[in-house]
Amino acid sequence: MTPGLSPTHQVRLARPSLDLDAAQRFYADGLGLRVLHRSSHDEFAPLLMLGLPGAAWHLELTHAHHVHVPPTPTGEDLLVIYLDDPVPPELIARLEAHGGTRVPALNLYWDRWGVTIRDPDGYRLVLCQRGWSNDP
Repeated sequence: MTPGLSPTHQVRLARPSLDLDAAQRFYADGLGLRVLHRSSHDEFAPLLMLGLPGAAWHLELTHAHHVHVPPTPTGEDLLVIYLDDPVPPELIARLEAHGGTRVPALNLYWDRWGVTIRDPDGYRLVLCQRGWSNDP
């Protein structure tokens, strides 16, 4: 293990968003993440933090008001969630109803083992039916 790092350290994935309301509908109402914090009058930029209570990670979306920072996603900018079960069709439908678009994956591995959905800012969420273990 790298000195100073621990599996219990918090991880924040931060990205720009053009519309925090649309992002909240997709990730909270569609995917089921909780809004951990939302600020519209932050000193630096409005932000939306989403995640699961007790998890060691969260997603932070920001909308800079002092400079235009557009999202610039590529086909390999992925947020992958390992479900360890088949992807529920009702979850896909809910994500699509809340602003997501099902798209083919750039890497065919994800089409074989899951479903790729583009969020309102163009970033890709992969729901993978496989489980994940970091054991070698």
